[in-house]
Amino acid sequence: MTIADEKQTARKAAMAVRKAAHGAALGAGAAAAKHVLAWLESVPEMRSISGYMPIHTELDIMPLMRALHGRGYALSVPVIIGKAMPLKFKAWTPESRMVSGPFGALVPETGDWLRPDLLLCPMLAFDGSGQRMGYGGGFYDRSLAALWPVRALGFAYAAQQVQYLPHEATDMPLEGVATETGIVWAKR
Repeated sequence: MTIADEKQTARKAAMAVRKAAHGAALGAGAAAAKHVLAWLESVPEMRSISGYMPIHTELDIMPLMRALHGRGYALSVPVIIGKAMPLKFKAWTPESRMVSGPFGALVPETGDWLRPDLLLCPMLAFDGSGQRMGYGGGFYDRSLAALWPVRALGFAYAAQQVQYLPHEATDMPLEGVATETGIVWAKR
C-alpha cells in the first residue's frame, strides 16, 4: 500500500468520525474558542489571525472569529488562488460581504490581503505529533511552508484525534490543536 493509499483510507475513516462528532457535539465550537482565547493571552504579539469559514462538518469556528474581532484582532480567511499554490488570506470582519469560493467555502468579496501571525486550521484528523489530515489538496502545507515561521493551531473536535496519521516530508505539523476539551499540544 502506498502512502497515498494510506492517506485516502485514513481520510475516509476521519470523515465518518468527524460527521459523528459534529452531530453529537452541541456547543463544541464555543468551548474550543474559550481555550484559544485563554492561550492567546499568553502570546500578545499575535495580532493577525487567519480563521476559516466552516464547510461540511468542520468544527464551527465562528464563535471564536466573532470573539477575536471583538478583541481587536486583524482577521482573515484563506482564499484558494490556484491549484498547487499556497493560500492567500483576505481580511474578514463579521460585516464582510461573502461570496462562494473554491470548494464551496465562503470568502470576502473585497478586502486587503493580510499576512497572519497565526493560522487556525480545519481538518479531518490529527495525531499527537501535530500531524494534520486535510482534504488532500496540500493548500495548508504549502501555506505553512511559505509563511514560515508562522504559528499554526488546528481547530477540531476532540474525537478527531487518532493514534497516528500517515505523512510525508511535505506535510507540515501543527503546534497543537484546539478542541472542545482543551488544546492538545504536539509532542515531538
